[in-house]
Amino acid sequence: MSQILHVATVADWEAAKAVGAYRVSTLGATIDDVGFIHASTPEQVHATAERFYAAVAEPLVVLVLDEDTLVAAGIPVVHEDAGNGELFPHLYAALPVDLVLDVRPATFDEAGAFAY
Repeated sequence: MSQILHVATVADWEAAKAVGAYRVSTLGATIDDVGFIHASTPEQVHATAERFYAAVAEPLVVLVLDEDTLVAAGIPVVHEDAGNGELFPHLYAALPVDLVLDVRPATFDEAGAFAY
């Protein structure tokens, strides 16, 4: 299993469950705006969350995905350079909610470290 992760607000995840597909690329932007859904490897997710989500006041979750399952379901996953030589997984289609393996509550501790 090749696990990839996506940080989401609880509100965005709940909205996705209501319609059957998750379409948020990143905070305030959809797949329609950006062209893909941003994701991270388990090794990348802490830095991603701490950089982009630390100031978010609403509750967060981490969506746990399996890259092989996504690809088998027709969701293109492309590992692309973030501009610093580091490759991040990007999903080039909306994410059917039934392909999410787990939804884990996420928080920041007093020192600002991300945990899920």
